[in-house]
Amino acid sequence: MWGLTLIDLLLLVVLAFFCEFIDSSLGMGYGTTLAPLLLLMGFNPLAVVPAILLSELITGALAAFMHHRAGNVQFDFSNDKEHYMRKRLGRLGYIPKSFDSKIAMVLAICSFLGAVVAVFVAISLPKFYLKLFIGLIVSAMGVIILSRYRAKPKFSWNKIVGLGVVAAFNKGLSGGGYGPLVTSGQILSGVKSKASVAITSLAESFTCLVGISVYFLLGTAVDWSIAPYLALGAVLSVPFSTFAVRRISLGKLTLVVGIATLLLGLYTLCSLFA
Repeated sequence: MWGLTLIDLLLLVVLAFFCEFIDSSLGMGYGTTLAPLLLLMGFNPLAVVPAILLSELITGALAAFMHHRAGNVQFDFSNDKEHYMRKRLGRLGYIPKSFDSKIAMVLAICSFLGAVVAVFVAISLPKFYLKLFIGLIVSAMGVIILSRYRAKPKFSWNKIVGLGVVAAFNKGLSGGGYGPLVTSGQILSGVKSKASVAITSLAESFTCLVGISVYFLLGTAVDWSIAPYLALGAVLSVPFSTFAVRRISLGKLTLVVGIATLLLGLYTLCSLFA
């Protein structure tokens, strides 16, 4: 187990706690922040990325549930029989009832495509240019949110679909970068910031499930030794982050998300040339 001491294990729990608190509060920051820290501590990428995916699979679903209970988002996945697409598809058709659930489903479908492709190319694709692209686009989104955070943009499904695929691809490839793209993208597409945080948590959980499943299907040798400690720290933070999102005003949360998005984008760019 990499010769880990009790102090090392406690450090893993604490790091996961704070990174997940930020992630579940702002919809971003867990994998993007935690993955580089763990790599700097000397862990192999085949231990870091799957462990992060597993812990976010658990905490993403838990955070989405608690955000729903707290009223930050409205999830209703019962079949909307009155929707025109449901009527066209007949009895086999399925469209979730609430608007937030529809967004989560679209992101989940996009996540499946992006995550599967990402895992298959993870070994051969140069990560420098991908991270450069992600860093630039995340930074740009942060600037746009900060310059227009009081505006009310018109909702766009096209933006949701495109961001879902790109973000899931990066998530499956590097373990991070999903939240900044999807959360900020939803806000710029007209989704309220509180709902976007919760929707991102749920969609990211599905993305992680797909990524882990593909690792198993490919028979990749993975070291799961640090996964329980990351999961423990991350789960402990979820109730605190849910309460924080419920208490903060919508305008302030959007502003904070914009600042966090910009900082994470700049951090990604700086880490490339450090």
